[in-house]
Amino acid sequence: MTDFGAEDSFKRASARLMEHYGLEINSEAIRQQTLHHGKGMGAIAPGPHPVAKELVTEMDGSLIPVVQSAKSGDRRKNKTLVWREVRVCCARAMGKDSPVYGATLGTLESCSLLWGQTARSAGLNAKTYVHGVGDGAPWILEKFKENFAEQGQYLLDFYHVSEYLAGAARIIAGAKKALAWVRRQQDRLLNNQASKVLRSLSKHLEAENQAETPVRDAYRYISQRRANLDYRGSRERNLPIGSGEIESAHRHLIQKRLKLSGSWWKETNAQALITLRTARANQCWEPYWSKN
Repeated sequence: MTDFGAEDSFKRASARLMEHYGLEINSEAIRQQTLHHGKGMGAIAPGPHPVAKELVTEMDGSLIPVVQSAKSGDRRKNKTLVWREVRVCCARAMGKDSPVYGATLGTLESCSLLWGQTARSAGLNAKTYVHGVGDGAPWILEKFKENFAEQGQYLLDFYHVSEYLAGAARIIAGAKKALAWVRRQQDRLLNNQASKVLRSLSKHLEAENQAETPVRDAYRYISQRRANLDYRGSRERNLPIGSGEIESAHRHLIQKRLKLSGSWWKETNAQALITLRTARANQCWEPYWSKN
């Protein structure tokens, strides 16, 4: 029942139980059981992995729809629909296929703690080299430094940087030559020649008061993160330069279940389902049920 409730809408889970097992259980009972066990799985930690010589770790945020009730008055009527950010992280030893995941709706402080715990579960110790990769949001860079600054480096997702360059290319090179211009800048970045990219952009900066400034945006994004552009070094060590792993985690961990059309969640219930789905991905399913 909980497995179906974690995978599909509770209404669909009820239909699947009838289809597969001939059991008629209403969706409310499935909802209650699924959320109950989701909250219980928070106490089950993924088993420790062997110590990793090199560890790849990523962090990103994903929005889900949440309903918030007023703190006073008629809470049934005074409700607000908002989008809340689920912060998802993953970590795996180089050469391993299965990462360890973490996900929370909590504060940045709890997110930082979870990131460190996830990395330790994946094999982090004092001698592990930590390779972080992601989109370069300030809060992600800050939390990476808190956890791993002494033993690793953070790399900007190459494809995210390329999106900024593509936006600038239309202004600098025109539609026909934009792709060639982007590829030239990408080659420069891959050879750690960010200064040449910045010089190419600096010649075409828009006025700051313009409504749209794609060239200036690309220049600002790259210039403010020059310490996180060691693509050549990462490739020499066969480390990833893209953050596709965390993008995939958003889809299969969070969005597949919590962004169903028309669904809105109470925050506590959303966290329970996030915890449940993360525990399944971390192979904590059997250890939990063996004790419950």
